[in-house]
Amino acid sequence: VQLVESGGGLAQPGGSLRLSCAASGFIFSSYSLAWFRQAPGKERELVARISWSGSNTYYADSVKGRFTISRDNAENTLYLQMNNMKPEDTALYYCAKDRDAYRIRGFDFSSWGQGTQVTVSS
Repeated sequence: VQLVESGGGLAQPGGSLRLSCAASGFIFSSYSLAWFRQAPGKERELVARISWSGSNTYYADSVKGRFTISRDNAENTLYLQMNNMKPEDTALYYCAKDRDAYRIRGFDFSSWGQGTQVTVSS
């Protein structure tokens, strides 16, 4: 399993970034995926999750209405569109894969990328 994030960088408050996660080594369309983030001195937190089919999504309250998770099963790529960004969105962002295929609850994200840094500052 390989997950490679890209698209991080510096954004101004109110600005946008789009993160990508290129996946390989597994049947991409069979697994739920997620974006997590970890800020310095804080615990890692779940930002958004998307089901294997793409039909179900979950967002943390802190990003609801601003971030959109999506996936392209033909391109084996996961995305996170981040709009109206805030300084508190500054963190290292990771994509992650569920351990088991076709799971609809009790997720266990056990495979991780190396992360991409997002900094929101004026």
